[in-house]
Amino acid sequence: MCGIAGSVNFGLHEHTITKTMGHRGPNERAVFADGPLTFFHLRLSILDVAGGKQPMHYLDRYTIVFNGEIYNHQEVRKALQLNCTSQSDTETILHAYHVKGAAMLSLFDGMFAMAIYDKEKQTIFFARDRAGKKPLYYYHSGKQFVFASELNALRAILPLEIDTSGFADYMRMGSFLGSQTPYQHVQELPAGSYVYFNIPSFIYKVEQWWSISEHYAKPKCALSEPDSIQYIDELLQTAVKRRLDSSDLEVGSFLSGGIDSGLITAIAAQHHSQLQTFTVAFDGAFNEAPLAALVAKKYGTRHQELHIAFDDLESNVLNIIAQYGEPFFDSSAIPSWYVSKAAAKHLTVILNGDGADELFGGYRRYVPFARFDFFDAPIALRKTAALLKAILPPGHHKKSTYNFLYRLLSFSAAHTPDSIYCAATSDLMEDHLDMLTETGSIQPRVQQIAGNNNLSGLDKLMLLDFDINLFSDLLPKMDIATMAHSLEGRSPFLAKEILEWAPTLPGTYKIRNTTTKYLLRQLAAKYLPKELLHQPKRGFEVPLKDWVNGALNNMIVDHLQRADVLYPQIIQQSFVQALIANKVKISAEKRAKILWTIFSMEVWYQHQQQLYRPASASSLA
Repeated sequence: MCGIAGSVNFGLHEHTITKTMGHRGPNERAVFADGPLTFFHLRLSILDVAGGKQPMHYLDRYTIVFNGEIYNHQEVRKALQLNCTSQSDTETILHAYHVKGAAMLSLFDGMFAMAIYDKEKQTIFFARDRAGKKPLYYYHSGKQFVFASELNALRAILPLEIDTSGFADYMRMGSFLGSQTPYQHVQELPAGSYVYFNIPSFIYKVEQWWSISEHYAKPKCALSEPDSIQYIDELLQTAVKRRLDSSDLEVGSFLSGGIDSGLITAIAAQHHSQLQTFTVAFDGAFNEAPLAALVAKKYGTRHQELHIAFDDLESNVLNIIAQYGEPFFDSSAIPSWYVSKAAAKHLTVILNGDGADELFGGYRRYVPFARFDFFDAPIALRKTAALLKAILPPGHHKKSTYNFLYRLLSFSAAHTPDSIYCAATSDLMEDHLDMLTETGSIQPRVQQIAGNNNLSGLDKLMLLDFDINLFSDLLPKMDIATMAHSLEGRSPFLAKEILEWAPTLPGTYKIRNTTTKYLLRQLAAKYLPKELLHQPKRGFEVPLKDWVNGALNNMIVDHLQRADVLYPQIIQQSFVQALIANKVKISAEKRAKILWTIFSMEVWYQHQQQLYRPASASSLA
């Protein structure tokens, strides 16, 4: 796991890159330059410490900077009969690229963002993994091209201008979607994509090499339920073992009271007799530590309970939000940062359960979509639901049955595919879209999937969650939170074989009546104490209402009442002031979320203005 950066016709300033991304690679840093090209690498040494130095070269032709891990790289070596001299997965990539080109990507099980320079062809090959776990951003304007692992690094070396076109989507969904960023001329390379960049001509095109949509389009798996349980067991065994073996350092595991991390821990403990596990408890939240302790005891792990009190939240919150490099709403980024900080004191590599909910049906909103395709609801249903919603008061308690039913009315009443999806995932602005200055761009992608008559309502929603929620929110959240503390997070549920099999499962293997993640719960019965089998999904819940109305109230109001705020370009200022004064008819929870969303945007806005220092940031090559 590392940080990478590079440029064409633009001189990178080593000190600035290190200052903004040094946490991604504290062990080594190195530069490579050839004519107008510069590569920069920051290394977090995990695999083949001596033989894995980057930038790495091959045949006096190829040079690579690579962020991530290829967990099956030894298998790839055997399959392609590669003659490598080290144990580094980086060397495997270079040799595989020489033999297969972009086709090598389909062989890899891993998380990665890479840039490979071909001196002979004068091209740069960029690529990202299937789910987009490892980030890559790039700037192109005129005859200048710059890329980096984090947006803050680009902002620190470039005089970027803000692009407000993606902020409407941010206000609705809490993050920037797809390739969008908050800057002009800057894009994020999409998940499962690659680019061949021609250096002399500056011609390039983004190509998709993998899409989960293709696997949802396949015939449904014909395995029986017992055989499916056995098969996912085998896939998880392989995925976990690869992620344990592909490290010269100790690998631990996050362990909550849920079945995802419980399964990962149980399987990892079979391969690692002294597995170190970590559970966290937060003030004001449900304490999952007793449930996690049952798993730790069953498998004899070296278990630690980490208590997070948020005593220093006021002094850390601005820094945590700013590290995301773009407006980022998800308040669970706060406990994720604290948890990662605590775990990093003990090890450098840790397993987690990311991806299980989106692949196996872990969210409560999937239950109604398993019974009915709300993307294709009749007009009469929409009108009836809209009438009921207008009469009933909004729900104020997130986990209550009433709130769930009120949300059901919201996406039943929605009249366009994008509004249905946003309502199903808790659209922040669903009743106040007229307060936004722009409409956003979420609709085309949602329309494409919602209009696919070959997919069930459940498949449509889960596919959208993978493409939008996982890629734009959950994976960036954990990447920034862990790498801020030089901690590498590994996600067995995002293994190649699981990503390509889970979409083919019948809906009844994911949602059975009102039971979510049905197949995984059946597998969990083999491994986990019975007390965990029917626990609801919780995640990192934070007392956001209490923060917005209490501990962080003054800080939030101060940011929203500055003279140089950005938000009036995005949302009507009178609406925001009415929110602050609590004069908008809206649930207390949604009010807190909207205020937090705007606050996070303003924190980013102030921070990005301080990053760029033209005298020291960069110089033209």
